[in-house]
Amino acid sequence: MLMLMLVAAVTMWLRPLVTAQLCRSRTVRTGKVFNLIQDVQGDRLYFHPTTTRLIKHPCEKNIALYLGKQVFFTMDNFETSLLPFTIPTSMQVGVPEVTSAHFAGSLLLLVVDQKVYIYDYENNSWSMSLGIKHPVTHVSGDNCCYTGSLFCVHVSNLVFAYFRGDQISQTYIYYSNTGGFSFWKYHYDRQAEIIGSLGGIFHFFSLSQVAMLVVNQGKGMFKYSDHPLNRSFGLSFDYNGTLDILIAPGQRGILLLWFENSLLFSHNAGQLVDTVRVKKGDQTLFSSIFEAKITIHNIAVTENELAVITREDNLYYGNLGIVPSSIIKFADQYIWSEDVALMFRSPGTLEILTPLRDTAFPAFDFQKCLVNIQALLMDPELHVGKCKIEFLTGEFIYRMYTIDMHSQLELTASLIPQPGTSLIPLVMVSNPHSLGFQATFYENGYTSDGNTKYKLDIFLKQQQHWGRTDSNFTSSLKKATMSTLTVDIANKEISCVDIKPLSTLISVGCDLDKKIVIQNKVSACSMGILDPLTLQDNYSFIIEKWRKDSFQEVIDAEYVLLEVNGQFSYSYSLTAQSAMCTSQPQNWTTMIKEFRGPFFWNREASDVPNQKKHCAWLVTALSIPSGRQTQFVSLPTFCFYEKVCCLLIWPPVVYGVDHHPQSFGLQQRQNYVSCHDPNNNAPLRWPDVQYQILGGRTANQIIFGHNGFYVFYISIVDPYYSYCQLETIFSIYVYGAFPVQLVSAGVVILLIISSILGSVWLAYKTPKLLRTARGRRIKKCATQLCRRCKTVCQFRASATARAGTEPPGRHRTPHGGRSDH
Repeated sequence: MLMLMLVAAVTMWLRPLVTAQLCRSRTVRTGKVFNLIQDVQGDRLYFHPTTTRLIKHPCEKNIALYLGKQVFFTMDNFETSLLPFTIPTSMQVGVPEVTSAHFAGSLLLLVVDQKVYIYDYENNSWSMSLGIKHPVTHVSGDNCCYTGSLFCVHVSNLVFAYFRGDQISQTYIYYSNTGGFSFWKYHYDRQAEIIGSLGGIFHFFSLSQVAMLVVNQGKGMFKYSDHPLNRSFGLSFDYNGTLDILIAPGQRGILLLWFENSLLFSHNAGQLVDTVRVKKGDQTLFSSIFEAKITIHNIAVTENELAVITREDNLYYGNLGIVPSSIIKFADQYIWSEDVALMFRSPGTLEILTPLRDTAFPAFDFQKCLVNIQALLMDPELHVGKCKIEFLTGEFIYRMYTIDMHSQLELTASLIPQPGTSLIPLVMVSNPHSLGFQATFYENGYTSDGNTKYKLDIFLKQQQHWGRTDSNFTSSLKKATMSTLTVDIANKEISCVDIKPLSTLISVGCDLDKKIVIQNKVSACSMGILDPLTLQDNYSFIIEKWRKDSFQEVIDAEYVLLEVNGQFSYSYSLTAQSAMCTSQPQNWTTMIKEFRGPFFWNREASDVPNQKKHCAWLVTALSIPSGRQTQFVSLPTFCFYEKVCCLLIWPPVVYGVDHHPQSFGLQQRQNYVSCHDPNNNAPLRWPDVQYQILGGRTANQIIFGHNGFYVFYISIVDPYYSYCQLETIFSIYVYGAFPVQLVSAGVVILLIISSILGSVWLAYKTPKLLRTARGRRIKKCATQLCRRCKTVCQFRASATARAGTEPPGRHRTPHGGRSDH
């Protein structure tokens, strides 16, 4: 009995030491030295659920939001004492209960009393979202942390607002592309036919899909918006409680779904959902949290790590990979309280945060317990295997890449295993429906201590161009998508805390560094042609694609031209019939009529009406044949668009202009339909109409009708050439174009012959007519008429001469006197 008491006493004495050694606690207390009284102004926000939430900004590592009985917002990782977070009373929120929160760039979105409010923490200002007409409970979105990317800004600005638990067929869903400032109703395809309640709606950028979580009869499944995933639901899973869905940072498609008694994991954006297992070493103790009888209080998630704190006063840790995720239990510690929350400070460093009320001050202090994960994993009782990776790196990490249509990308990674071990690298793309790859793994030398170095070469291009997948698997080639490339090691030990997977974001879409350049390759000097008519017949220009300052290729895709100044004295050499069209071709007349304005034969028409239109700087170049030299002259050109006039003057080179999808054209690749497309059902009713598409499979040409300057807007409309809106403006000087004949040559010749014959007949007939009595009378009348005309002319001349001799300012009055003026 004495021995048992001794063991118990030693155990109780050692346990605080172990706790103090593994979790170093400290209290943050600032701003209370001078006993300043701080007032809490506004309505105090609170979070109702019994569990806590700690939401860290994915990109700004020092910004976080704590949700519990009190709400706290920090911009320094809780390194100062904080007043409870409040909303101004002027917002009139009613019940200040927070049900959801989300960081959208530099904005914090909060759902308070079923309305969405915006806190701009950079300017310390509040506002209410516009456009939401019905109650909502949650907001969802994602953040892209690659700096200097317009695409990332677009990702961060997309937000959904919805009422969780509402019947999908009757609910109202709202979306925003302005970071939450304005919302519009979102219409999900065939939403009224979906049976079940709404568990959430999310934009999974890793799949380029909008996914809706459908809950029905205790089962949950994701339904996707676009081909090819829209044909069926994702794999169903048990939905035994109201699950919160966390999207892990990095756009890798990793999801955590959890409530107090369940923790689920998906590595492919909800297509497959599995339970998180509880392990000890390589042994699986429990296949789920529910089986382990664990009550989750709070979780923390990063790109690669997961931590869980339970009400049973236990701390669990796991890493996030493609294999079924698992967690291990650390040694028991007295760390749990009703207000405790977790957050990762850096890879392998976990912080346990607890707000502390101060009876003397309204500002709360914070107890922070810093956990060194690597040190905990070295405990032999955990039976954690040693990490077999010595080095894993790649030049593509922390970078974003773009693959345009028909483009490709080559990336490399380097790997060094621990001595005496072998590794199997894993290469994954989050969206295999649009991006495919081929990888080669080989030895690449030795380190100074004799370890073998390995190199991994990855060759990527669009999945549709590999030629090894079915069309029912690939996404639409016309649709710009994105995917994340990840390089990891198979069966990587949980002890490899510092060896993170290599990841990069790849946009399968428009490369904003591309432009088109118009080059004049034909002139009198280059061809040796001096005849104007022959020169016009041989004139052509070359469309080149450039990336930054590097030439890529000569473009041989379908394009359209429009004279921007309204000079339509040109025509096309082919008709719909001669161009071998199988359906009625599009033309400028119908496109301008349909879209009510010029320059509408471009790229995504549906997006532009809601965008702010602008006028860009354009460049013109003129090639003027003059003798044996070609003169390039800059010409001021005016562009009128939406009552805005741009004066365009530039050196003599033609550059591509704004080729972003939100540029100044409206008719785009996606509403251009080729008349050679077998899926085009428009009947060929007018085969003699002019075929106004140039390039591509036809030899269509422009025929000029007048001399002078022509300023053309050019746009590449081939939907399978590039995701960019490749367009520019260039000028042509036409010399040698004959005016269009209004009368046929036969009529002109007939008129000339008739005039000659009439003149000969009059020359022969007039002398004979004058010798007759009638002719003499006509001659006498003409003579008398001439005499009278001569007399009148002489009288007027003498009157004018007399008037000129009068003194200035004087003339005779009607009564014979003089009058002065």
